[in-house]
Amino acid sequence: MTDIPRPLFSFPNPVNEISARLVAAGVVLMCLAAIVFDQPWITAVIAYGFVARVLTGPTLSPLGQLVTRVITPRLSVAPKFVPGPPKRFAQGMGAVMSVTACILALGLGLRGAGYIVLGLVVIAATLESVFAVCLGCRIFSALMRIGIVPTSVCEECADVSKRFAQVA
Repeated sequence: MTDIPRPLFSFPNPVNEISARLVAAGVVLMCLAAIVFDQPWITAVIAYGFVARVLTGPTLSPLGQLVTRVITPRLSVAPKFVPGPPKRFAQGMGAVMSVTACILALGLGLRGAGYIVLGLVVIAATLESVFAVCLGCRIFSALMRIGIVPTSVCEECADVSKRFAQVA
């Protein structure tokens, strides 16, 4: 597998949905570990991972690197490529929620409130990892439909007929 060179602070487009779902599964495990074992410091690791993935895709994310370089290549599953911009938006939502959880749990000492926010991350990441339902992607799509996100951000997202043509 050859990597396409891209600037450090860019997000891949397209994204392998298999890898995205595996990263989401890793996020679920880390969030549950933080909550179940009452380890609020893990929220900082989760927050770092989301921010790193928003800025650079898997490049600066240890979880992203593990999934894209170690786990996904060892699976006997064909890659399924999806547009990058909605996935980046979803990572941004995860970044906002996990940074909020980190500030609540570590900065303000409100562990319970931080864990509630992490619980929301668990729900979203579980939907992605288990059912391939990306809440961030759905919100991105709705924002495109109402004109908040311009069509130019993701031409493929705006023209669904292109995806149907690829399948046929």
